[in-house]
Amino acid sequence: MKLSLIVAMSRNGVIGLDNRLPWHLPEDLRYFKSVTMGKPIIMGRKTFDSIGRPLPGRCNIVVTRNPSWTESDVKVAQTMEQAILLGQQACQDSGGDELMVIGGEQIYSATVASADRIYLTEVDADIKGDAFFPGFNRDAWNQVKVQYPERADNPSYRFLVLDRI
Repeated sequence: MKLSLIVAMSRNGVIGLDNRLPWHLPEDLRYFKSVTMGKPIIMGRKTFDSIGRPLPGRCNIVVTRNPSWTESDVKVAQTMEQAILLGQQACQDSGGDELMVIGGEQIYSATVASADRIYLTEVDADIKGDAFFPGFNRDAWNQVKVQYPERADNPSYRFLVLDRI
């Protein structure tokens, strides 16, 4: 099973502001949907709250330290290890082979060192934010794909797929 992260990040590492995406890029949202559809997704509780509902067509796993937190159509984990075990089981049940981490900052920090792949939307701007993608050694990753959006948005961006070397 492959552990993959999917993230949109500005040049200065910003991934969020006030528990929201700090940009409006509809094609990036479509890309996110196409990459994650049918796969188990792991997210933190704040990321879940910002989305506001379970994402359809995916096994939603939410990591929270609150033992009484529940939500319908969501699997709840108290630790990252428990979330990964739930994701592995969901992959086995569906015949899939990729578990997706979708954020936020703390969840990325807990998983980037063990990730096999990163689907990275590089936003070509320095953005004000309060949530950041953890630093990672780009030399440890091989860029296997680059794709540009079909229509230009502001700010400009591109989709990269990075595999661990």
